[in-house]
Amino acid sequence: MKRAKITIVGAGNVGATTANWCAARELGDIVLLDIPEAGSMPHGKALDLLEASPIAAFDVSIVGTTDYADTVGSDVVVVTAGVARKPGMSRDDLLATNSRIVGSVAEHIRDTSPNAVVIVVSNPLDAMAQRVLDVTKFPKERVIGQAGVLDTARFRAFVAAELGVSVKDVIAMLLGGHGDTMVPLLSCASVGGIPVTQLIERSRLDEIVKRTRDGGAEIVSLLKTGSAYYAPAAAAAQMVEAVVRDSRRLIPCAAYCDKEYNVGGYFVGVPVVLGNGGVQKIIELSLDDNEAAAFRKSVDAVKELVGKL
Repeated sequence: MKRAKITIVGAGNVGATTANWCAARELGDIVLLDIPEAGSMPHGKALDLLEASPIAAFDVSIVGTTDYADTVGSDVVVVTAGVARKPGMSRDDLLATNSRIVGSVAEHIRDTSPNAVVIVVSNPLDAMAQRVLDVTKFPKERVIGQAGVLDTARFRAFVAAELGVSVKDVIAMLLGGHGDTMVPLLSCASVGGIPVTQLIERSRLDEIVKRTRDGGAEIVSLLKTGSAYYAPAAAAAQMVEAVVRDSRRLIPCAAYCDKEYNVGGYFVGVPVVLGNGGVQKIIELSLDDNEAAAFRKSVDAVKELVGKL
């Protein structure tokens, strides 16, 4: 059986760690690509990861490159390229620089892997996914933003820590843009099947929600010279796994919504069924008045950001 070919564009912390997660799960053969100015850096990281394979017992091909010719025919392309956030920067501050970078990457993907599913990780996430779709002209289901998987993971981690329970028992769902306007749906959150609202007081839940929204900024402020990469990479790898193994995971991703939720043609975080070919279905939830208002505010923020492109 032919193994999937997975290209990861950007060999920095997020890209290299995504390669690590994908290799450890044997999701496919991996190409780790960076710009020519990076020199032999992606080659070195790929070789280092390959040399870990006998120890960690995974058996896939891993190559580093600065040439898109090595990525031809990729089944999945993960885009992590772009500048990272620094203390005091919002995701929106990255818009102009990363729009140019991601636009160039999208051109190469279009020309070398026209049948690929593209998973966008670069920030500001929703706008960068829109950029990739506009440049590649791929079917909308084959361009997906990694947002909700990471955001729900942060929320689940904080809830598990609050209650002293396993993260495996915490279920959560978030909607909206990736950032300060995300909308955690407390009505969909549970621990071992018990609604989280029965286990944690609402005032404390609101604090956890706020920490989730500020999760990326909190890590940036702690690292001083970088941004989060372990959790974003794990989230990207989970999405890659859903696509290459057609596992049809029902998870929140930034998907292109038009009539869905009356969004009108933008990428926002919504529950999707993710599998072979990308987004197989968008799940529309019934929202109460407060959730609907918060979601609309989040969508408006995404529209404003995309408008600046």
